[in-house]
Amino acid sequence: MAGELIPDEVIDAVRNHHDIVEVVGKYVHLTKQGKYMKGLCPFHSEKTPSFTVTPELQIFYCYGCGKGGNVIRFVEEMEGYTFPEAVRTLAEDAGIPVTWSSNVGGHSHDQDNVRNKIIEAHELAVKFYHYILNNTRQGDEAKRYLIERGLTDKLIDQFMIGYAPGDWDVLTRFLMNREFDPKLLEKGGLISAKNEAEGYFDRFRNRIMFPIWDKNGKAIAFGGRIIGEGQPKYLNSPETMLFTKSKMLYNLNFARPAIKKAKQIVLFEGYMDVIKAWSADVQNGVATLGTALTEEHCMLLKRHGDEIIICYDGDSAGQAAAYKAIPMLERVGLKVLVALLPKGMDPDEYIKSHGTDAFRYEVIEQAVSITKFKLIYSRKNHILSREEDRNQYIVEAVKIVAELDSSTEREIHLKELAKEFDISLDALKQDCHEFRLQQQNLKDQRDNNQFSWNNGRNEKRKTERSSTVLPAYVNAERRLLNVMMRNRDVALAVHEQLGDAFNIPNHEAIAAYLYAYYASGYDADAARFISTLEDEALERTATELLMMDGGFPFDEDIMNAWIQDIQKVPRLREIEKKKEQMMRAERAGDAILAAQLGIEIISLERELKNSLR
Repeated sequence: MAGELIPDEVIDAVRNHHDIVEVVGKYVHLTKQGKYMKGLCPFHSEKTPSFTVTPELQIFYCYGCGKGGNVIRFVEEMEGYTFPEAVRTLAEDAGIPVTWSSNVGGHSHDQDNVRNKIIEAHELAVKFYHYILNNTRQGDEAKRYLIERGLTDKLIDQFMIGYAPGDWDVLTRFLMNREFDPKLLEKGGLISAKNEAEGYFDRFRNRIMFPIWDKNGKAIAFGGRIIGEGQPKYLNSPETMLFTKSKMLYNLNFARPAIKKAKQIVLFEGYMDVIKAWSADVQNGVATLGTALTEEHCMLLKRHGDEIIICYDGDSAGQAAAYKAIPMLERVGLKVLVALLPKGMDPDEYIKSHGTDAFRYEVIEQAVSITKFKLIYSRKNHILSREEDRNQYIVEAVKIVAELDSSTEREIHLKELAKEFDISLDALKQDCHEFRLQQQNLKDQRDNNQFSWNNGRNEKRKTERSSTVLPAYVNAERRLLNVMMRNRDVALAVHEQLGDAFNIPNHEAIAAYLYAYYASGYDADAARFISTLEDEALERTATELLMMDGGFPFDEDIMNAWIQDIQKVPRLREIEKKKEQMMRAERAGDAILAAQLGIEIISLERELKNSLR
C-alpha cells in the first residue's frame, strides 16, 4: 500500500462539509468580534484572546504562537493527528467514505500504515500480557500482588493489567511468529536490539504491565512495575512516534465520559492511584506518566474540562508537586482545587485503610480552594510556637490572601488570621492592601517592559507599526499576496508581470504554489489553497497573510506600484553592495577601483530609474 494517497476530492469534501467555527467551538469558547471569532488559544497559555477564526475564509490563526491553517490543520494540531488521521476523523463525523488512490496532489499515508501496525502490535501485546497474568503459573505471583493491593478481577480486566515474564524474548517471539517486522517493533518501543549480537529482546521483563492508551482507546505504550527487588521500580515505554510522555495522560480514554458528566477532572500521580480511585467510583481521574506536570499536560487537561482537583500524595514531595502545579494549571484557565490526604498517605493507601466511600466523600468531595491549600502548606513549613516562625507565617498568609480577587473572601481569611493570632484586623487589611498594590505594580512593569502578543491592543499596535517600520517591499509583498490569494484575476496579472520573483523566500514559495493552484483550474478559496501547502512554515505564513485586514485600498495602479517596489529590491541591494565595496577601496587607497565602482553605481542607478518609468 506504499505511496497510496487520499484523493483531493475527498479532502475537499471533508473541508467543505465542516464549518471551522463549529469544529473549533468544540474546543474553544469563541466570541464574535466584527467579522472574526476570537478566543483563548488552545495551543499556548494566555489570558487575553489572540486566537482568531475567520468564518469567511474558513481559517484560524493565533497571533501569539503563530499556529494557523484550515479546519484539517486545526484537528491535526489539536488532537496530535497525522494529516490522514485528521481527514479520516472529520470524514467519519461527516459520513464521507475515505478511499485511497495514487492521484498526484494527494497525501501519502505510508506513515499512517506504520502507526497502525505499531498499534496492532501493542493491542496484541496487551492481550498477551493479560492472558499470562490470569492463566499461567508465571503470572501467579503478580496476580497475588495485585489482589493484596486491593484490585479485583473486574478492575484487572477493566484496565487490562498484565504480566511480562522474566524470559528475555517471549513477546519478541510471539509477535515475530505473527509476521511483525522486528525493526517496526523496536520503533514502537516493545523490543530492543541486542548490542553485541544479532537479534532482539523484550523491553519489559518480570513486570506487572499497565497498558497506556491514547485518547481514542488505542494501545500505544506500557508502564511496567517490577515484581520484588530491582530498579527502576517503574519503567515506561520509550518515546515513539505514538507516545510522548509530556503530552499523554493515563486513563484519559476511559475517563472522558465521567469528566464530561462531572465537568471536573481529578489529577493523580500514578496508575495505581487512578485504578484504585476508579473502584471508589471516582472515574474522572487521570495521571501523568512518570514525568512532572508539563504545559502540554495542562493544555490537554483544559481541552477536556474547566475544573481540576489535584490529588497527590500526602507526603512532602507530593504536596510540593501540588504547590508547583497550581500556577501552571491556573495559567491555562483551569479552576483548581486540592484534595488533602493524611501525611505520608497516597490515594491507594488511603482507600485501603479507610475504604472507597471515605475517599470519595471525605477526600475528593472535600477538596479545598488553592488559597486554603497554600495556607495549610505554608503553615506546615513553620513552627508556630516560635515567635519568628509565627511572624513569618502571618506575613506569608497575608500575601496569599492578597492574591484573591474577591474582597469578601479576603475578609473571611483575614478575620480567621486575626482571631487565631490575636492581631488587629485593620492592621492585616492594611498589609493586604499594600501587598495588592505591590502585585499590581509588578504586573504593570511586566506589561510595560515586555511586549505582550496576548494583548489585543498591542496586537493592533503591532499591526499598525508593521506597515510603517517594515521596508516598503515587504509590505508590498505581504499585501500583494493577500489580494492574490483572494482574487484569481489579480494573481494571473501578477504572474505575467512579476512571476514568482518575490524577495522573501516564503513569499516566493507561496506565489509559486498559488500559480500552480490557479493553473489547475481552481477558483480563489483560501482554506483549499492552504491545504495544498504541505510545508507547515508556508502554511503558517500564508494564514498570517490572509488574516491581514483587507481594508487597504487596491486598484491596478496600486498593484503596479507594489510590483515596482518588489522588482527594484535586487538592484537596490546590488547598489548597496557596490557602495560598500567602493568605501573599502577608498579606505585602502585604491583610487582606480573606487572610481570603477562609482561608474558601476551610476549605471545601476540609471537602470533602476529607467525601469520605474
